[in-house]
Amino acid sequence: MPHPRAPLRTLLVWAAAAAAVAALVFFGLAGSGGRNGRPAPPLPSEHLSGSTVTLAALRGHPALVTFWASWCEPCGREAPALERFSQGLGAHATLVGVNWSDPSLSGARSFVKHYGWTFPNLRDPQGAAGLAYGVTGLPTTFVIDSTGRVRATLRGPQTQQTLVGALATVGG
Repeated sequence: MPHPRAPLRTLLVWAAAAAAVAALVFFGLAGSGGRNGRPAPPLPSEHLSGSTVTLAALRGHPALVTFWASWCEPCGREAPALERFSQGLGAHATLVGVNWSDPSLSGARSFVKHYGWTFPNLRDPQGAAGLAYGVTGLPTTFVIDSTGRVRATLRGPQTQQTLVGALATVGG
């Protein structure tokens, strides 16, 4: 005779499996931490330094969008690697910085100047663009393919090597 709770166990196993599949579809596969494959949300329109950049202008080439703040210690550790990485990109890819939820415009400008950043930086003082991308901590970098889709989410400080590797996954 089957155990009286066997149908309940079977139902719970199927429910857990369905929830796991739904989570993978919604949050992305392979532990990406983001919804990879989705269209990249718009970039903020407020300009901080470098040239003005829009998502439409990035189409046709891969891009990395990195969210940072002047008060973020890990962002400061990552900052030199970002500049070195941007210098090696040439015209085949773009790095864009986004100053996220930073209350100090002067602090953000000082940060960019201190690290000698030459790549474009935008400002997202209210955090709306970062929330649309799925930023939960800083620094966070999103790898966007040439069609404008998010393909990877890199959480925490990156090195020049990890950035080059991430760019290679989208043909950059």
